Amino acid sequence: MHATDTAVTPRNWNLYRTAVVGIRFPDRTVHVAPRPSGTAEGFFPEAAGSATVHVITAWNPLGRTESDDFNARAQAQLLDEVRRRGLTWWPAVGGDADGTHSEESVAVIGLSDTAARALGRRFHQDAIFAWKPGSWRVLACAGSAESVSGWTARPSR
Repeated sequence: MHATDTAVTPRNWNLYRTAVVGIRFPDRTVHVAPRPSGTAEGFFPEAAGSATVHVITAWNPLGRTESDDFNARAQAQLLDEVRRRGLTWWPAVGGDADGTHSEESVAVIGLSDTAARALGRRFHQDAIFAWKPGSWRVLACAGSAESVSGWTARPSR
């Protein structure tokens, strides 16, 4: 994994770089985790083709812990926006690898990196994830900082 534009990375950048995401597809739930560059193992959604799957949350803006009620309202607004735009999406949960912290999210296709970053910024997020057949990236919402790695996607237990 490598990062670029490190001078403007968010305070919790290293946490975002090691975060994992569970995505609930209609026929399975997969656990996506970063791996060394060049690794791409497991399930990638056929519906995405070669498009990017962006994972975005509205929880805990700018890394500050908010109440469950606040987070639920913000996440509902994010889902309303995704639906309004007519994007294909799946429910997701992002968090740390040991499962002690998690945040409801949405995995969407149909956005450019620029549009996905803008949506993250709209909900005051530090970073979003961008999953492609050949890479797993963490994208800062403010600025152009990016961390690129490989990935593995395994069925959740």
